[in-house]
Amino acid sequence: MDKFIIEGGVRLKGDVELSGSKNAALPILAATLLTDSRCVIKNIPPLRDVYTMLRIMRVLGVRVNMEDDVVIVEPAGYSNYMAPYKLVSTMRASICVLGPILAKLKHAEVSMPGGCVIGPRPIDLHLKGLRSIGADIRIEHGYIVADVKQLRGARVYLGGNFGSSVLATANLMMAATLAKGKTVIENAACEPEIEDLTNFLIKMGAKIKGRGTRSEERRVGKECRSRWSPYH
Repeated sequence: MDKFIIEGGVRLKGDVELSGSKNAALPILAATLLTDSRCVIKNIPPLRDVYTMLRIMRVLGVRVNMEDDVVIVEPAGYSNYMAPYKLVSTMRASICVLGPILAKLKHAEVSMPGGCVIGPRPIDLHLKGLRSIGADIRIEHGYIVADVKQLRGARVYLGGNFGSSVLATANLMMAATLAKGKTVIENAACEPEIEDLTNFLIKMGAKIKGRGTRSEERRVGKECRSRWSPYH
């Protein structure tokens, strides 16, 4: 189809059922890697990127099941810290598993994400944010290799040449929930998917203020409760 032809002047009416947002679903699924408790997430859109994220989680050792628009995640006991090139390279949002894996396992190896080249869509803000709270990060053979003994809260400015970053904000927020002390993110992204992730993390036990803003401070509490039962 080369074009749409629209004849106006006719009143529109009817009902439209809205599906969940893929951009909100992917970081929320990644956030379940922070806990050992069973997570039930509703209204997940049945899209290829969602299925890719579920495959990555299964490779990590997480038990995941999706029926209709409901995903049930049982992450207890997963120990694989490597998100492979074969999957991560196909979807840029895969980078958001880096922070949760590092925070939970203290070591992470995540392939460079799809679409990540120096210039148009760099990942420098992801690395800057995680380094600011104590991570030791290096690039080896196309993989981001991160280590830490204890993440520690800090004040982090996430501004870059292209402004704030949604996924960098998400990565740092998730990692900071298991950091010791308070993390303040300045120039945080304020898109709706960040608000959704914030709400999910709060239900998991995190203490966060400033959601949906860039000017207010975003504080992530010292630690989340040891037993979470998140729903979204």
